[in-house]
Amino acid sequence: MAEWLSEGKAVDAAVYAAIAELETPTLDVAMRRLTSAADRSTIWFGTAAILAAFGGSGGRRAAKRGLVSLGIASAFANLVAKPLTVRRRPKRVELEVLARRHVPMPRSSSFPSGHTASAFAFATGAGQVLPSLSAPLRALATLVGYSRVHTGVHYPADVLAGAFIGVSAAELAGLLLDGR
Repeated sequence: MAEWLSEGKAVDAAVYAAIAELETPTLDVAMRRLTSAADRSTIWFGTAAILAAFGGSGGRRAAKRGLVSLGIASAFANLVAKPLTVRRRPKRVELEVLARRHVPMPRSSSFPSGHTASAFAFATGAGQVLPSLSAPLRALATLVGYSRVHTGVHYPADVLAGAFIGVSAAELAGLLLDGR
């Protein structure tokens, strides 16, 4: 088991390094903007507001399910999981050409990605109510997760763990809200 963990960490670091070394100026701008839009779940609160305002009763139910899911995921990721782990944030390459992609480095543990947990929680929860939105919301959640690696604040495994927490939180929210 120790060998698997060691090799898994090596793969995680290698994937992070491969992404960090790419020169992608157009993508850098987009990923910085997207990751910033996901700060404090702004993008998800905005999406919920649009769903509630223009989506009728289904939109209001989807917004509620998405936000309850997000609340559960965010609380678990930031108040339970992060304090229990001590994973350091990635060391970023400080080349001038790559520095423009970076966002401010959070001070919390790198594991798991709270942005990704919130993104997948909202996308999964809202998508459970409005299946036609499931694919586009999950695609956006996936891009938010990738943006956290691209901007140098998370390793890929942090993002995978965040996605797992988010989907699980949405499942729990569904059980709580549906009374099952």
